[in-house]
Amino acid sequence: MKPKIVFVINYFYPDVVSTGQIMTELCLYLQNDFDITVIAAQGNTGGALEKQGRFVLDHLEQIKIIRINLPEVNKEDKISRIKYISAYFIWATIALLKQKNVDLIYTISQPPVLGGVIGTIGKILKKTKHIYNIQDFNPEQAEAVGYSKKRWIANTARWIDTLSCKLADHVVTVGEDMRETLERRFHYRKVTDNSVIHNWTDEQEIIPLSKDHPKVEAFLKEHDLEGKFIIMYSGNLGLYYDLENLIKMTGRFAGYRDLAFVFIGEGAVKRQMQDYVEKHGITQVYFLPFQPKENLRYSLNAADVHLVVNQKGIKGVSVPSKIYGVMAAGKPVLGVLEQGSEAYRIIGESKCGRLTEPQSYEMFVKHVKDLYMLNREVLKSMGMEGRIYLEKHLKRDVSMEKYRVLLSGLASKATDHRMVEKREYAASE
Repeated sequence: MKPKIVFVINYFYPDVVSTGQIMTELCLYLQNDFDITVIAAQGNTGGALEKQGRFVLDHLEQIKIIRINLPEVNKEDKISRIKYISAYFIWATIALLKQKNVDLIYTISQPPVLGGVIGTIGKILKKTKHIYNIQDFNPEQAEAVGYSKKRWIANTARWIDTLSCKLADHVVTVGEDMRETLERRFHYRKVTDNSVIHNWTDEQEIIPLSKDHPKVEAFLKEHDLEGKFIIMYSGNLGLYYDLENLIKMTGRFAGYRDLAFVFIGEGAVKRQMQDYVEKHGITQVYFLPFQPKENLRYSLNAADVHLVVNQKGIKGVSVPSKIYGVMAAGKPVLGVLEQGSEAYRIIGESKCGRLTEPQSYEMFVKHVKDLYMLNREVLKSMGMEGRIYLEKHLKRDVSMEKYRVLLSGLASKATDHRMVEKREYAASE
């Protein structure tokens, strides 16, 4: 019998959020070795599952999915976000506790802090093992952008999340700088068993393509971007990237008529960015919705340079997953990142782009101008350095296999522990 793992991960297929795509690919990779149940928010299912109760059963190949019907969320409204997160926490916990014969519980740090709490509750009440995958450290991430001004709330949240880390059987972080944050939380003593396993993209699906490729060319034509030198940001337009300030720098390029800044995605600061562009009459900025997964390879390859950015204070707290797709597409990177952060290190080691610190706006403008003026063959070669580095160090199957080995080992221990308990119970009868 295959070990049973319950993934409580909020975002899952068909969600286009990067975490959802990563978790979907991981579960598909593991499905032959484990009996997998996923507990996730309903997400964008085209309405087919609406109004069918709080929990809706679905399947993806061998994976059982329990989708939770949740209230609509307005990411620009703090109260709306809190209601959504609270509802998810309550109903995901209930769904988890209904599961039987669970060998492992796998949760991620979404929603913030509560993702770990769900796993801790499940571990204690189901008497099983918990793997806690930290994609973002909170409240550190919220503190970096001033999301909450009340110190006692942040300290309480940090204490709770650290407790989840202490009680977990294994903690997975997605960058070496994040492992340092974990160790710092433990004051470098008695740190829970942990691993660094990088996120990924499908490097066989996302490959370098020229702008002459029919599908890339069609994308450019559809969005009136033909003949443009494109600086692209593709991903979440959220609170943690300083995009609301970087957008102000686009007005400095009014004389560069063939230069376009393209922002693909949705998020809490998108409306603010759009309002600024409209108010100042900036014509070189384009906003596009999230692209379907099957079109991502073409939209990424439409760019000449990609932005990979984080807000100041995010070092050791989060790693922008978009960097893997950009490198797979063989495109140069303009990184606005803190020195010593995981993405900063990757760009520096691979020599696939330019780097500047967050809030160094003049240097950002200088790098844009330099990249625009750079010989196109040199620019292309710079981007391909990223692809070469990715194939050598950051391949998808390598990360997924690390998860398989880790989870197999923990599942084996869980099975052995349960057998001992059964023998002890039988002996006491």
